[in-house]
Amino acid sequence: MDLEIQSRNVAMTPRWKTEIEERMADLQRGHADMLHARVSLIKNRRHKKLKNVAEATVVITLPRRQVVTARKEDKTFEEAIRAAFAAVQTELQKFRDKRTSKDLRLPPLPPSRGVVCKLFPKSGYGFILQEGGGEVYFHKNALRGLAFDELEDGTEVLFNVEQGEKGPQATTVQPLPALSHV
Repeated sequence: MDLEIQSRNVAMTPRWKTEIEERMADLQRGHADMLHARVSLIKNRRHKKLKNVAEATVVITLPRRQVVTARKEDKTFEEAIRAAFAAVQTELQKFRDKRTSKDLRLPPLPPSRGVVCKLFPKSGYGFILQEGGGEVYFHKNALRGLAFDELEDGTEVLFNVEQGEKGPQATTVQPLPALSHV
């Protein structure tokens, strides 16, 4: 792994550089696929009343151009370095957990058939009665190829369903395809 250590508005001390190298080595043991890392120490020259003048930024590049970053400010560079490395460790773990998640992505189900059964034009939503029974909420923004103000009770539609906050919700609602007569 390529490690770049830099500083701005402050001279890099051997102690800071050693701490960064040690922390990066520890981090790399748990995350061997890191391609590049850049650690920047910056002394903030802003207003004198600022209590956090030391800033440490850690940027790590992973395969497929994935980047994980942590930036922390503190009173001293030692504290900022510790905080930035702790934060980047947390971000790397979140990234790993998300990547190794066991959630299977199933192909989308074919659209269901139903009939518009209730409309609330002033509020911009309605309900569809499913073929097997039960009502599904839909919002006017879910309509594709249909105008909300032209919908009527009894209009047959195709729709995709997901679980919403208050029950099943149509994510897309579209007209039935025209039947072709041969």
